[in-house]
Amino acid sequence: MIAHDLGVDAQDLTRRFGSVEAVRGLSLSAPYGEVTALVGPNGAGKTTLLLMLATLLAPDSGHVRVAGLDPVRDPVGVRARMGWMPDAFGVYDQLTVWEYLKFFADAYRLPDPTGRARVAETLGLTHLEEYAGRPVHVLSRGQKQRLALGRTMLHDPAVLLLDEPASGLDPRSRIELRDILRGLAAKGAAVLVSSHILTELEEIADRVVFITGGRDAGQHDMRVLVRSSAVTWRVRATDEPALRAALDKRDVFIGDTTSGGVELPLMTEDAAADLLAGLVADGVRVVSFGPTGSQLENAYLALTQDRI
Repeated sequence: MIAHDLGVDAQDLTRRFGSVEAVRGLSLSAPYGEVTALVGPNGAGKTTLLLMLATLLAPDSGHVRVAGLDPVRDPVGVRARMGWMPDAFGVYDQLTVWEYLKFFADAYRLPDPTGRARVAETLGLTHLEEYAGRPVHVLSRGQKQRLALGRTMLHDPAVLLLDEPASGLDPRSRIELRDILRGLAAKGAAVLVSSHILTELEEIADRVVFITGGRDAGQHDMRVLVRSSAVTWRVRATDEPALRAALDKRDVFIGDTTSGGVELPLMTEDAAADLLAGLVADGVRVVSFGPTGSQLENAYLALTQDRI
């Protein structure tokens, strides 16, 4: 049964391109008020899935609702309630930034005063006010990416589908993107975002859906996943010999030493917390202690290592 209280609810979706089955019995949900991350390698079926949700491809089988509506039977209704940002988007180069956004406000049939107000609000939210009167073609890739995100949000959609929105963004813009998406979720929107930048998703998402080979490989609460996943850790102390002695006493395997500290074996957060408490109790002056790399990335690799 489809749950209409979810922003996105898809069950057993399949989509073929000739003999290639890009999506194979995939199911997922994206609740209102949360950011759901869509994670998977190239060719996993993420973009095909998003195109089906965005009314641009019809599934061969399965059932789906976006904002409570069927994208196949009521695409116009879905588009009125959904914001779609593809990984590759077109812009009208000869329009100014303001004209570009106002064009889409009109396309969404926003009344003129409302449309102008939404354009002004969007320019501020995406930090493009100073470029409002400039032609779109003079913008950098990152600025165009922010403009596309602004276009997606103009009509205050209940559901946002974002395919690689952080592509081309500098570090500051990525932080601003994170804040925007968290703000939209806080206001009640359902945000489904696909990205290869797993460290970014780890900070943004409430939930994660892993996809590989056109199938879902698990849906998880992000906090539970990070807490329960075993990942490698690194510790640094003011006295490395004392640190090594304390680790050896506790039968902890000691890996390579880098500028960041001593490499430790796979541990869950609870096990790492116990070890840290023990080191401090032993009098080791710990300077830093944390996981190496992205815990989301490590969890994804662990979950999908045996899948095609």
